[in-house]
Amino acid sequence: MTRLTGRALRLTVFVGENDTWHHKPLYSEIVHRAHAAGLAGASVFRGVEGFGASSLIHTSRLLSLSEDLPVAVVIVDTEPRVRAFLPQLDELVTEGLVTLDDCEVIRYTGRKDTPGETDVKGKRSL
Repeated sequence: MTRLTGRALRLTVFVGENDTWHHKPLYSEIVHRAHAAGLAGASVFRGVEGFGASSLIHTSRLLSLSEDLPVAVVIVDTEPRVRAFLPQLDELVTEGLVTLDDCEVIRYTGRKDTPGETDVKGKRSL
């Protein structure tokens, strides 16, 4: 697993929750490929309302339109690693939007990761 502190690149992929890749959710395939590529992390966020290129508003407030809500897959890692992953998105995403944003990562760690501290069992870490 990659640990980050400092400059990074955030990749966000906007697709519909009903978009699929080989009969499984597209967002799931993106997360699994990001994991297989060794990227630092990926999360999927389901929108409650939105619209895209079709200009059709999808919302969870109306039962008749509660299908195919917007989904954002967010991946953060170093710029070279994120850019190396982009060709996989070329293969997967036929409709959607991909954004790249520079960001700064601040990673918080627990006591067991801090040198010289003791863990919950009282063992001293190196």
